[in-house]
Amino acid sequence: MNIKSSPAWDDTVLPFQLDRTATRGRVVRLCDVLQRILAQHGYPGVIEALLAEATLLTALIGQAIKTRWKLSLQVRGDGPARLIATDYYGPAEDGSPARIRAYAGFDEARLDLDGDAFAQVGSGCFSIMIDQGSGTAPYQGITPLAGGSLAACAETYFAQSEQLPTRFVLAFGRSRIPEEEMHWRAGGMMLQQMPAAEPRVEDGGSGAGGLLAASDLLDAAAAESWNRVNLLLDGADEIDLVGPVVAPTDLLLRLFGADGPRAYRVQPVEFGCTCTMERARESLSLCVSEDPGTMTTDEGVVTVDCQFCGAHYEFQPTALGNGVRNG
Repeated sequence: MNIKSSPAWDDTVLPFQLDRTATRGRVVRLCDVLQRILAQHGYPGVIEALLAEATLLTALIGQAIKTRWKLSLQVRGDGPARLIATDYYGPAEDGSPARIRAYAGFDEARLDLDGDAFAQVGSGCFSIMIDQGSGTAPYQGITPLAGGSLAACAETYFAQSEQLPTRFVLAFGRSRIPEEEMHWRAGGMMLQQMPAAEPRVEDGGSGAGGLLAASDLLDAAAAESWNRVNLLLDGADEIDLVGPVVAPTDLLLRLFGADGPRAYRVQPVEFGCTCTMERARESLSLCVSEDPGTMTTDEGVVTVDCQFCGAHYEFQPTALGNGVRNG
């Protein structure tokens, strides 16, 4: 795709609500964040697609939950794409950026490079973990992989674990601004219908495998409103979602102008990793190797690479305590 205007909204999440309905949402635009995640490992195309989708979901969900520390999204499967892992670190203070990182573990020999990206995951689970920091107990919610996309899995997660009707529409791809190199750009929108009362759900749901779906959580009037705003969302083109031709505020007015869209303070996001030499040393010091040769290079040092940011650390075995022994 060719882009002709300035990317003023890149790497932001815009919260909003529709005053005339019980709907809230988020609009996300990612550019440099996604470029950094995808460019450093040279992932195959199907893995790039999974990571782009997971990163968009993480930005939307992390900002919606307003975690004080970290939200992690993980997809684990028995297919060639074994693991998709993302982390969202909440802003340290109002106005400062949130941080996102992501990586994938996969068996390249088994990948179908021309196949459907979601099919590469196979059977497995979709999980969201929330850690609010010291003194709190981490929370984890898990749902089976279903629905044909990571976005559909996230919708099932919110219906099943939070009992909130939720919809995600995402778009991503490489784009070009005149006189610049090809660059990753992505965008999307999240809608949630806030229930007027606690939903009353009978055994089982209408979703895949008996899981709950949005329609199981709403009465007739709420379902009509929810269906209508979803039809309006269907009017968003991919180029409108990824931007920057259409600002998120203009997109909200165009799609939901009759429903009283109200935008709140935009949240900037950036790529960020928490790895340090000290954390790498602590991790290695917990390892016990029966064969020290498997952990040292020909030069006699122990190395570790961060899967998220690519940072490379080297240690003398004697600096790692008793966990790693020098042969």
